[in-house]
Amino acid sequence: MPWNDKSGGGGPWGGGNGNGGGPWGQGPRPSGPQGSPPDLEDIIRRGQDRLKQALPGGGRATPALFGLIALGLVALWLFQAIYTVQPDQLAVELRFGKPKEELSQPGLHFHWWPIETVEYANTAEKLVDLGEVRGNTSSGLMLSGDQNIVDVKFSIAYQVSNPEAYLFNVANPDDMVRQIGESAMREAVGKRPAQDIFRDDRQGIADTVRQIIQTTLDQYGTGLSINAISIEDAAPPREVADAFDEVQRAEQDEDRFVEESNQYSNQKLGQARGESAQIREEAAAYKNRVVQEAEGEAQRFISVYDEYAKAPEVTRERLFIETMEKVLKDSNKVIIEQGSGQGVVPYLPLPELAKRAPAEGAN
Repeated sequence: MPWNDKSGGGGPWGGGNGNGGGPWGQGPRPSGPQGSPPDLEDIIRRGQDRLKQALPGGGRATPALFGLIALGLVALWLFQAIYTVQPDQLAVELRFGKPKEELSQPGLHFHWWPIETVEYANTAEKLVDLGEVRGNTSSGLMLSGDQNIVDVKFSIAYQVSNPEAYLFNVANPDDMVRQIGESAMREAVGKRPAQDIFRDDRQGIADTVRQIIQTTLDQYGTGLSINAISIEDAAPPREVADAFDEVQRAEQDEDRFVEESNQYSNQKLGQARGESAQIREEAAAYKNRVVQEAEGEAQRFISVYDEYAKAPEVTRERLFIETMEKVLKDSNKVIIEQGSGQGVVPYLPLPELAKRAPAEGAN
């Protein structure tokens, strides 16, 4: 707004009604020609007069004024000297810009301000996601050790372990962890076949990536600690996903066929081993039976021989009788010695012979 406003408002310092209703009372009246800017010294002087009127004693140097000023300064100093560390924070005090060795734990603390200052570090666990899709491309595309392209999505959980190193050595921790994590994952995937990152050894790759990231962060002196690496998804690019799925199904069928063949082989092998064990057991039993029978026969022969040596005639007659008993026990013939006496009538069993003839013809 120009100073020579024709509306009569008096400009920014006037009241708009010609009575000087601005913030400092009546606006300054230009001593020069119409439209000249207001006098700044006059404005400052009027403000000082207003301040003196507001202070006790009319702005004169009184003990009450000095006490009020001192009390205000003490309150301001205490407000700056006392600070609070939240439960998920650690604080580092600096004396003339140099950090102290001890850390301030959560709670209320005191320091000598302004000689000492405080820097805060948030110790809560943070999560960084990698492999996001940006437009039509993904930042998680990586080349595996067998020259396949895989799209890996994973996350890194980290937190502050050394607040001093974290506060003074790291400018943007999320970007640093993201860049180091992506580089470490590319290194780990580049040394392994694609099948490992797909399903075979995800945990092993995650452990390798965590070790690489932690080693790099320690070398940089970041004061950060990696808690976990979580591989959320690993898949081929969308353009070749169908071909990879076919390969996966073929490999699963191959594994299933191999497993079935192993089961059949184990079943047949178990049966063969069982049969062979049975045959061995039967052979051992037959051997033992034959040996025991032979030993028994030999023992019986020895006992008979001993009896024969004591009474040859009696033993010979007994052996003859036992032998004839075995030979003739199933015979239908009756042998009668001569001179057995009267009373024996010869008999021809015709009915029995008639019954025996058809039976012998059938055989």
